[in-house]
Amino acid sequence: MQTQTIIENVQPYVNTIVTAAAGVLTAFVLGGLNKLKTKVNVWLEARTSAAQREVIHKIAGEERKLQEALQYATLRLAEQGITVSVVELQAAIEKAYLEYKAKTKAVLATEAQPNEEAAQAAAKEAVSGLAAKLNDFLAQATAEVSNTVPVKVQYEAEVIPTSIGDVQVHPSTE
Repeated sequence: MQTQTIIENVQPYVNTIVTAAAGVLTAFVLGGLNKLKTKVNVWLEARTSAAQREVIHKIAGEERKLQEALQYATLRLAEQGITVSVVELQAAIEKAYLEYKAKTKAVLATEAQPNEEAAQAAAKEAVSGLAAKLNDFLAQATAEVSNTVPVKVQYEAEVIPTSIGDVQVHPSTE
């Protein structure tokens, strides 16, 4: 019984020591990551021009946006009980992006001054086209699985005020 009492008395101290050690280890890891980030930035600055670094940052931003779009679409489809491969979904999103970009360039080329309303209309049209294509795809997928009524994907277009630039993302061939 004395051993159990000793363990109960020592337990809070052990927990405190373990928590402190984990905190110190975390601080070292974060410090190391910060030094690594600094070294990578110095290496990039030494080996790339300002324009190249800007393109790298734009590509990284576009990749992040693509991953967020994939995650959003996957979650919305999963809510409907539909599973689509990441490759097919990524291809559909990238195609819609390229169509949006082409329509935006066409609108801008026909006007002397860029019209934000026309660009937004082109974006909504491209997103609506993507939703229609996803509906077609989902109708085919659900028809193959069962003889139920096809599920319609409801999407309300929302204009996201970001500058796309001239970066193009091409579908991977995995």
